[in-house]
Amino acid sequence: MEIKTFEDLIDWTRQMHAQLGHCFNECAQQNPDERARLLLEYLTAHERELETIVLEFERQADPKAMKTRLYDWLEHKPIKSHQTCDGHYANLSYDEICREVFDLHDQIIGLFRDLSTRATIPEAKALTGSLLEMEENESMRLAQQVNRGTDF
Repeated sequence: MEIKTFEDLIDWTRQMHAQLGHCFNECAQQNPDERARLLLEYLTAHERELETIVLEFERQADPKAMKTRLYDWLEHKPIKSHQTCDGHYANLSYDEICREVFDLHDQIIGLFRDLSTRATIPEAKALTGSLLEMEENESMRLAQQVNRGTDF
């Protein structure tokens, strides 16, 4: 996906969470480790919830901010994720899944943090700040659940 505007960025973010939710769901059915399977089921629900939250950002964001061009996007290193679900998470342990998921979320947070410092118009700065805050809060919530181990 080519990202030129904040609208494209938010759509990309929503699609990333949707793809992760789909992939986690598929892999949960295949992972032989019960604890990893439960984690993947929880992650499925969590990513679907994030998809819904980001969709609300798309609906409610200031149109001026949404059409703002993202010149700095090209300078940000690409976020590494599994864009296609190839069963990758079905072969990982609980701890390996945690590491990968938190690494991915840290990359998304880093992107929004970087873009929020570079935004030039107040509407775009507010939008990236809100997205950053949402991603940080959801990552903390996820960490709390994962640290509980099996309280999914």
